[in-house]
Amino acid sequence: MGLAQTGTGKTAAFVLPILNRLVARQHGCVRALIIAPTRELAEQIHQAIETLGRKTHLRSATVYGGVGINPQIQKLKRADIVVACPGRLLDHIGRHSIDLSQMEVLVIDEADQMLDMGFIPDIRRILKNLPKKHQTLVFSATMPAEIRRLAGDFLRNPDTVQVGITAPAETVNHALYPVAQKLKTALLLKLLGNTHTQSVLVFTRTKHRAKSLGKKLAAAGYRSASLQGNLSQTRRQAVMDGFREGKFQILVATDIAARGIDVTRISHVINYDIPSTPEAYIHRIGRTGRATRSGEAFTLVTEEDKLMVRAINRIIGSKIEQRFLSTFDYGSPEPDREGRSRWMKKPHHKFAGPQKNRSRRSPSRGFLIRQTAAE
Repeated sequence: MGLAQTGTGKTAAFVLPILNRLVARQHGCVRALIIAPTRELAEQIHQAIETLGRKTHLRSATVYGGVGINPQIQKLKRADIVVACPGRLLDHIGRHSIDLSQMEVLVIDEADQMLDMGFIPDIRRILKNLPKKHQTLVFSATMPAEIRRLAGDFLRNPDTVQVGITAPAETVNHALYPVAQKLKTALLLKLLGNTHTQSVLVFTRTKHRAKSLGKKLAAAGYRSASLQGNLSQTRRQAVMDGFREGKFQILVATDIAARGIDVTRISHVINYDIPSTPEAYIHRIGRTGRATRSGEAFTLVTEEDKLMVRAINRIIGSKIEQRFLSTFDYGSPEPDREGRSRWMKKPHHKFAGPQKNRSRRSPSRGFLIRQTAAE
């Protein structure tokens, strides 16, 4: 079991030994199987194998859904290493189009997501089709205790190698930007305009929001694209290639991109929506500050996000700095119960408890609106 901060080279940590192990022996049969949770991560691992193993003559094949199965069947006939997502791999096993009888090494990458996101039944079914004698390696940036126990079902007396702590790399600076939900897009545009950026990765919680925000950024003059699960694999690959090559400066994505994007020149990760778990925050932020480069991580937060903010602070080990833009108008009309307009005031507290000032709850939003005597 290998645990290390994201961006520190876990892919090379299992790819290089596998290449070294396989290079001197027979070629043309599947001897190593790598299971990954997303198509993007599978492609990234495949590219690493192609790059690191260019002189070995070993062949790698990717197996995932969303594309035709017949080309995969042809590649599997000559593959030494297979990088697969669980669902499509089970399809090939059911079709008998993959021979795993000679497999020597199994790698489960991003194990926390593989085990925590409903892949456990598929993993168990895959294991039943593998030779009894093989080496199993589990790699992850985060490994909560409950997930570690589940991994114990697949490993026998494993050696555990852990580098550092489960936290974002020290090369990343973090900042929180409190803002009302409906002002997020305006604040994001202001941040982009006021910040010197190279490539920017913006995370949203939903596919619809990723698509909509990508269009708004493009309309504002930015070279932007969106990456989310509704895209065909061909389109997803085109978007990823465009982002890597600099055609797109900004990529708006769901958590599909939190694992599987290895672009060293990403200068900023911006959480338009706060992630649903502290571990997801680590994976998102791990897309910047990679390979000893520095990076910035901005998170737009609303009053409803305060519990997750506390959880993220705990996993980081310190309070993330809160910032406000002096050039941004935090006021916006908010109707009261009688339909009269009141103005949102710029927050002056850091997710504190009840204020001394008289406050009321916005019936439509749920966050606190400060009311002073002058109002």
